[in-house]
Amino acid sequence: MSEQRIGVAVIGAGMAGAAHAAAWRAATTVRSPFPRPVKLAAIADLAEPLARDVAGRYGYERVETDWRALLEAEDVDVVSVVVANRLHREIVEALVAAGKHVLCEKPLADTLDDARAMAETARRAEDAGQVVRIGFTFRRAPGLAALRELVTSGALGEVVHLHGRYLADYGCDPQVPMTWRYRGGPGSGALADVGSHLLYAAEFLAGPMRSVAGAQFRTVIQERPLPVGSTVGHGKAEVSEETEPVTNDDWAGFTAQFDVAAGTFEASRVSPGHPNGLRLEISCRDGAAVWDQERPAEIQVHTRDIGGNRQTDNGFRTVNLGPGHPYVGEGFAMAAPGIGFGQNDGFVFQARAFLEEVAGLAAEDSWPRNASVEDGVHNMELIEAIAASAAAGGSEVRVPRPPHVTPAPEA
Repeated sequence: MSEQRIGVAVIGAGMAGAAHAAAWRAATTVRSPFPRPVKLAAIADLAEPLARDVAGRYGYERVETDWRALLEAEDVDVVSVVVANRLHREIVEALVAAGKHVLCEKPLADTLDDARAMAETARRAEDAGQVVRIGFTFRRAPGLAALRELVTSGALGEVVHLHGRYLADYGCDPQVPMTWRYRGGPGSGALADVGSHLLYAAEFLAGPMRSVAGAQFRTVIQERPLPVGSTVGHGKAEVSEETEPVTNDDWAGFTAQFDVAAGTFEASRVSPGHPNGLRLEISCRDGAAVWDQERPAEIQVHTRDIGGNRQTDNGFRTVNLGPGHPYVGEGFAMAAPGIGFGQNDGFVFQARAFLEEVAGLAAEDSWPRNASVEDGVHNMELIEAIAASAAAGGSEVRVPRPPHVTPAPEA
């Protein structure tokens, strides 16, 4: 690998892959001048026209139709893996063996055994100086990070209850074709797809979950038509008359117990009117706050000083996020309240933090590190526990508590 230039490639040119591709391009434009040049080397995808489109849009030098071509590529140091979950382990392990730094999309794998094997691979790689991380992108949302600061600063006091939901509508239409997203066992559908974001976001605010209970799954659309050709992201495509049963969940709901707080949660891919509805509300001893991805550049806050408890002024107040909040001041060319930003920007901040770690910047001089692969294992342990609760009629299921999990924010 080059000691100076950092070469970047992306495996997967679909919706999230394009977000990674765009993020690596913009990552050196935030915070401060980056100390090393970054080369946008390659986009790899079986669908060559799609790969060429993404490479052309974001300035990557070449296209590969086989990801294995990147293994011996001397101009590739960093690789994003953004493909179907079942492919993650094979690709990540091969890239690590080839000496690459790897950023893998969530969830980490399609089975917990594969995820744990990947974590062991990552531990060995990190001992050798490689960086292997998982993308928990919403940790980079300025509003969600602002809620965490309200907790850690003591402004709201200890979290006593959370309500979280991730409602999406990409699966509402029965004519949306069958893809890998609709295949798999209970918990591998809406819960693993959008719900996995909800799980790590909740723990970002209240610390690790101890147990889950009351879990239920529902499959609203029982079968889907097979596509005539390839599909990309959540979009529609030409379909045939042949159908296939949907084997996982369109909707999931459950409760959770943290060290102190309790929580209620749901995830759906069949909620009309919610294209991307991740929302968390924390109720604390001295106030409350809300962040909603559908209005990502603001938060709602209630404290004794903001909102009060009198009948004349009780309620939440809207706070427009600005340069005093996480990521905004360093993340945007025009850093001012009311400018607006969203989920795409989180990919940029994530990529910048990854490059800072690869370049050897000290943690205290960098944005917060990306989540570890072990954090990704824990996220999957939560999904498995929720599925076990659902299978047992909603019984409480304890969640493993490994020491690597991000601790509860201290007030």
